[in-house]
Amino acid sequence: MNPILIIDDEEGIRNVLSDILVDEGYSALTAPDGLEGLRLLKIEVVEMIFLDVWMPQMGGLEALQKIRELYPELPVIMISGHGTIDMAVKAIKSGAMDFIEKPLSYDRVLTIVQNVKKISDLKKENRELKNNLFFEDRMIGESKPLKKIRTIIEQCAPSDSRVLILGENGTGKELVAREIHHCSNRSQKPFVEVNCAAIPESLIESELFGHEKGAFTSAVSRRKGKFELADGGTLFLDEVADMSLQAQAKVLRVTQEMRFERIGGEESLSVDVRILCATNKNLQQEVAEGRFREDLFFRLNVIPITVPPLRDRVEDIPLLVEYFLNKFAQKQRIKPLVFDVDALSFIQTYPWAGNIRELKNYLERLCIMSDEPRINLEVAKTYLGEVSAEKSPCSDLEKYLDLPLNTAKDAFEKAFIEEKFKQNEYNMTRTAHVLGLYPSNLHSKLKKFGIEGSK
Repeated sequence: MNPILIIDDEEGIRNVLSDILVDEGYSALTAPDGLEGLRLLKIEVVEMIFLDVWMPQMGGLEALQKIRELYPELPVIMISGHGTIDMAVKAIKSGAMDFIEKPLSYDRVLTIVQNVKKISDLKKENRELKNNLFFEDRMIGESKPLKKIRTIIEQCAPSDSRVLILGENGTGKELVAREIHHCSNRSQKPFVEVNCAAIPESLIESELFGHEKGAFTSAVSRRKGKFELADGGTLFLDEVADMSLQAQAKVLRVTQEMRFERIGGEESLSVDVRILCATNKNLQQEVAEGRFREDLFFRLNVIPITVPPLRDRVEDIPLLVEYFLNKFAQKQRIKPLVFDVDALSFIQTYPWAGNIRELKNYLERLCIMSDEPRINLEVAKTYLGEVSAEKSPCSDLEKYLDLPLNTAKDAFEKAFIEEKFKQNEYNMTRTAHVLGLYPSNLHSKLKKFGIEGSK
């Protein structure tokens, strides 16, 4: 756990609470008043606060209001030697988690700390479950390229070396990053992902490094950045090539020193983070064209892993199909669909430009839309849009395909003019205007093609 902050003007209370917590294996910070407590909160990340009600300079209820504004998720326990029911109710309504009276009970203090920890753990677990609700947590396949990636992961995961994951969209670069984290010594610590391409350039630094209240117009409270949230764990910078050069410079510094300042802050914060990166771009080309810092490229490219496209591991497609069909069937509480041999062979030869992501979406579409328990070749093609393409590749042009070019041009021009003439009620001037012709030119073409007006 992070330290527990004790804010009380009585030195004896601060010492007693600190001793209780330290004896139980926790760490504690102390402050003699609300102002000093708020100052500490600017430079320290704490797990919870014990806050006295009656204090000089800034009382506990006023300090509580400030804490709720700046750190709305931080648990606060109010303590008082002159507590009343009205005061306790007011504190709880103001956002305090609990209210205890002095003299402090050893058991009561420890029970509160343990409960806060349980609640924090549950919130963290809930966030992770939400983040991973639709996350495919397995690398499916036994192809040679995939076995090679697994070997690299086994070799590099126990270290803290930076890894650069390369590959096309939809190949599973995030899956590789999560597997590295899962196999590392940091697996019990946070895995924090940042999609650099999805964050506006003006906000990327705030997202990575956090900000203090008032750092910019919309900064209404202090916010931790992704580096701070990933402390002790792994930070995954997806689409890293889409970061601005200014953000790249700051990331370079953090990778070198593991220290940074929040935007608008003066205190230097230190973190222990392993950095994994991914991109679908050619970083060496990006460096050559001045869009990516060369020093950052060398800093990140310690262990490169290239994830192959699906077309280079077609032998894995049957295993992926089985995995996704079982997963979707379980989700929808139906029996898994089964592919006929020729249908499965067909999708193995399909190009899958979107790689595994496209295959997954296609299979989910089949599970939802298909009424048949078995997928034959025609059904497989239908839901990929192949059948309609085969049946009518150029249906509007079929009548022209056997004609010489000049004959086809004349036939099309005659049909086109005839239709426009009809649409405009055989009005020569209006039809010429629609076609962008002079009336005399239109008259010549009508005569050439033998087109007559309405009789």
